[in-house]
Amino acid sequence: MEPYVTAQNIEAKVRQWLERIRPHNQHEMRLNAPASALLVIDMQRFFLDPASPTFTCGGAAILPRVKRLIDAFRRAGRPVIFTRHVHHPDDLDSGIMGWWWPGKCIEGSPESEIHPDLAPRPGEKVVLKHRYSAFFDTDLETVLRCLKVEDVVVSGIMTNMCCESTARDAYYRDHRVFFLADATGSINEEMHVASLLNLAFGFAHVTTSDAIEAQVAGQSGSARSRPKLAGAE
Repeated sequence: MEPYVTAQNIEAKVRQWLERIRPHNQHEMRLNAPASALLVIDMQRFFLDPASPTFTCGGAAILPRVKRLIDAFRRAGRPVIFTRHVHHPDDLDSGIMGWWWPGKCIEGSPESEIHPDLAPRPGEKVVLKHRYSAFFDTDLETVLRCLKVEDVVVSGIMTNMCCESTARDAYYRDHRVFFLADATGSINEEMHVASLLNLAFGFAHVTTSDAIEAQVAGQSGSARSRPKLAGAE
């Protein structure tokens, strides 16, 4: 089956998606870059390897955009926080997900690692999570509070699962959420656009990687060096 988005058609697709959600995407915000953080959700081989049974076809097209965003946040001295969705080999932490999904991403396996093009640097936080939301039973909320992060930019996969769940939980914690139409991906277009609609209506400003990159670069002069995080991988 052909992917719903490719490197060749993503610009046109994004214009279509933003126009589709425009009546609901009314809470436009400008990023407060010195109080922002980029979340890179589950960009792992488990989801990005075409040979994997859990391959997320929307991931390939967004990979270069996520990389550019990571580079932009690093240049600005702002935190880049990665997540990896993993489970214990002895199935001690999967809960209902062990029943819901036939396959699990096992901690320590090669497929559990973040795609090499996006490899975290020493000192960058990597959150290990066992449910869709990056906030559930993790220290992400504490990390963001300690870094005095107000604005959260959400990228990664899957749009309608871990990215949307994380965006909703960030909103519940009073963060301003910037959700990237062109730097999140799913398994089909219908699910991707449904999440953009839901989030624009009630939880986030849906925008693009170019817009966020420009705002980060425009305010980078006032950014301070990113502190090393306790517990970072």
